[in-house]
Amino acid sequence: MNKSVKIIVEIVLAALICLLVWLTVASIQKPVKFNNEVAARSQVAIQRLKDIRTLQVAYKSVNGRFSPTVDSLKLFYETGNMDIVMQIGSHDDSIAVANTEAIKKANKKLKPEQMTEKLKEAYAQGTKVVFSTVTKIPVKDTLFNNRPDFCVDSLAFIPFSGGQPTQMEATVKTVSGVQVPLFEARMPYKALCMGLDNQLRINLDAARRDQNKYEGLQVGSVTAPNNNAGNWE
Repeated sequence: MNKSVKIIVEIVLAALICLLVWLTVASIQKPVKFNNEVAARSQVAIQRLKDIRTLQVAYKSVNGRFSPTVDSLKLFYETGNMDIVMQIGSHDDSIAVANTEAIKKANKKLKPEQMTEKLKEAYAQGTKVVFSTVTKIPVKDTLFNNRPDFCVDSLAFIPFSGGQPTQMEATVKTVSGVQVPLFEARMPYKALCMGLDNQLRINLDAARRDQNKYEGLQVGSVTAPNNNAGNWE
C-alpha cells in the first residue's frame, strides 16, 4: 500500500469513526430531547386543563352541574354571571355585632332576605352592623383577572396538535345514593405530541398503559369522583 492510499484509508476510517460517534450521541440525545419537549408541551396543556377546571367549578356553582362542552363554558365565561358573597362589617367589631344582634332581636319575625334588607338600611344610615349580601358579577370580570394572556378560545384546542379539539364530557352519577355531577377533560399524547418522534410517542403511550394510566393529560373523571384532580397532580 503506497503512502497516498494509506492516507485516504486513514481519512475514511476517521470519518467513519466520527459518524459512529455522532450517531451514538444522537441516539442517546433523541429520547432526552423528546422528553424535554413533551414536558414543555405538557406545561401548556396542563394550564389549559386547569383553566377548564376553574370554569367548570364556576359553571357548576351556578347551574348545579358541569358543562359537557367547551363551547358552553366559553358562553358562560363571556355572558354568564356568578353570585359573589360580600361581607359588610366584621365579626371582630363588638359594637357591630351588638348592633346586629339588637336589630335581629327586634325583627325576629322577618324572613332571612328581609332581615338582610333591614341590616342594609341600618348600614346605610351609618350604624355599624355585620351581614353578608349576594351580588351578581359577570364571570368575565371575576375569573382570570390576573391573567392578561388568558384566551378562552384556546381552551377548545389541544396545544401543538394542529387544532385538534379538547376532549370533554360531563355526567351525573349516583354515588352512595347521592346524585354527583362529574366531568373530565382530556388531551391525549397522540395529539399533544404531534410532529415529534412517533415511535417514542408510541413507547410513551405503552408505558402509560402498563401503569394503568391514561395515555395523556386529564382533569376530572366521569368514572368516579376524584375532586376534579388532574392526573399530573
